[in-house]
Amino acid sequence: MAASVAVSTVVLRDDDGGGIGINLGLDLQGGSYLLLEVDMDAVVQERMDNLAETIRVGMRNSRIGISNLSVGSDQLSFNVREQIAFVEAREILNGLISPEMVVITSDNALFSVQFDEAGLDRLTTLTVGQAIEIVRARVDETGTKEPVIQRQGRNRILLQLPGVDNPEQVKSLLGKTAKLGFQLVDISASAESVKASGRVPPGSELLPARDNPDQHYLLNKRVLVSGEMLEDARPSFDGQSNEPVVSFTLNSTGAERFGRVTGQNIGRPFAIVLDDEVVSAPVIRGQIFANGQISGGFSVEETNELSLLLRSGALPAPLLVVEERSVGPGLGSDSIKAGQVASIVGLAGVAIFMISSYGMIGLLAVIAVFINMLLLYGQLSILGATLTLPGIAGIVLTIGMAVDANIIIF
Repeated sequence: MAASVAVSTVVLRDDDGGGIGINLGLDLQGGSYLLLEVDMDAVVQERMDNLAETIRVGMRNSRIGISNLSVGSDQLSFNVREQIAFVEAREILNGLISPEMVVITSDNALFSVQFDEAGLDRLTTLTVGQAIEIVRARVDETGTKEPVIQRQGRNRILLQLPGVDNPEQVKSLLGKTAKLGFQLVDISASAESVKASGRVPPGSELLPARDNPDQHYLLNKRVLVSGEMLEDARPSFDGQSNEPVVSFTLNSTGAERFGRVTGQNIGRPFAIVLDDEVVSAPVIRGQIFANGQISGGFSVEETNELSLLLRSGALPAPLLVVEERSVGPGLGSDSIKAGQVASIVGLAGVAIFMISSYGMIGLLAVIAVFINMLLLYGQLSILGATLTLPGIAGIVLTIGMAVDANIIIF
């Protein structure tokens, strides 16, 4: 009975219309191999940029004057104008920095902040772990079966995609951080004058428009509502213009904050920023809470992709493709045929040897080995396991081990 159940499971569970219902690995089915690298330099730079703004605001609120605030690729430095405020400034700074950072001081009231080695290792581990989860969510959204996603080395991610012959869609999804934010437009100065002078007001930033890189917007740096507060995002169409848009829903925290911000700034432009590009900057006409739309001249394909990216979450850092390989299906087909031949030849050889050596008892042993094979394939099918070349070798080895067991029994 168990054998018949296994046979029916193997035969009937077929996702592609033929063959057995077992997922095939990259070496059998063919597919794509990607080696990705997490750009930790960008992570450190972003942390330093954010810390610089936090220090500027914190010192100003404490009425401590600072000067020469500069941000490098891996450290930040500034001077305290009055020596008497040195101790107080250090206490404030210690409360602003993250545990991974250290403060270095000198006698002339110069402060430097940088990551220590252990802290940078912790940050790398955390960032790579977050990136793996986001990569898994995005790949799962594409419907890829049994992808292999694992950390490799210090800051790299190995990605194997069985059955994916053209990985361009996946590369496109993984090449975008999908960092979404809602920021108020700074109306204290025009973007054109700031761009011409090259001097951006403190607390503001100049970002290009998504559909026109020559057009810029002057925005408040503070992100009032971020993509982390999204609960859902789906492609849809605008009820009036019928253009493709992305409809989103915020969680309770985001809805409360969105409602407060929009209610307090009616009549003011409110920019929707995606990956440091302004998608649109509509004027707030009324208070908005949980539901909204993102429009910006998208195509249907772009709204589908953007919705997927927003649902899966923003990557903590850019991903760089270090290595890319494609395994052709011809190699997989040859491997499967070779495995089938090896299994049949092995089973036939064992059957001839057992029957010639042990007669009727040997025939019973052969039947037992055959049932063992059926049960093994049935379990692989039921569990949705992935069959690889080493797996085929293990199955062939199982035949020999089953023979040894039967010899001992009989």
